[in-house]
Amino acid sequence: MKALAAMIAAAVLSRLLLRDAVLTWGATRAEAGGRLPGDELLEDATMVSTRAITIDAPASAVWPWLVQMGVGRGGAYTYDWIERGLGLDMHSADRVIGELQNVDVGDVLPMAPGSSGLRVEIADPERVFALRSEDGRWVWTFVLTESGGSTRLVSRNRAPAPRSVQERIATLIMEPGSLIMERKMLLGIKRRAERLAASCRSSYERENYGRDLRLAHDVAAPVRA
Repeated sequence: MKALAAMIAAAVLSRLLLRDAVLTWGATRAEAGGRLPGDELLEDATMVSTRAITIDAPASAVWPWLVQMGVGRGGAYTYDWIERGLGLDMHSADRVIGELQNVDVGDVLPMAPGSSGLRVEIADPERVFALRSEDGRWVWTFVLTESGGSTRLVSRNRAPAPRSVQERIATLIMEPGSLIMERKMLLGIKRRAERLAASCRSSYERENYGRDLRLAHDVAAPVRA
């Protein structure tokens, strides 16, 4: 009997430890346990995931990829073939789409064809982008913190407790699945933002190199009498 109890306790502990790792991939203890902007949009959440990544680019190179997300927009930067297999017509963009950059509070970003989307609740450029499902049962917030030219991107999902056995079973499946998809998304945003920042730096350096070259030429040029 004691052996059985020990096995049950070990299984429960393993599940809790594994679940914590699944729900907090990439996040520090402070990020996972701290309060973030957007939490107030769903105070009674019992299911919370906080995942994060450091991006070697300023927030200005990260923000464009967030605001253009959605079906028929910039996609989700994750496994498109999985999304399409689930009936979501996702096509992840590899460029900043200018016409999708002006997002305002109240706009709804489509996440599935013919179904409800995510309403923009907070759009604080280069700082906070918070979305809430139209039924109010899911809040997804991105928080950007820039320091020394790099950006810490934190993604938090909040949802209430499952209302049925079916929802509990779905949650058990979705939690590890969400890690696979969101990890890919965060890495996809990182790759795109760093490439965008590098491109901007190269353009700036070329422009300034040409300017400096012209200045040097002007200084070195002989003065005509």
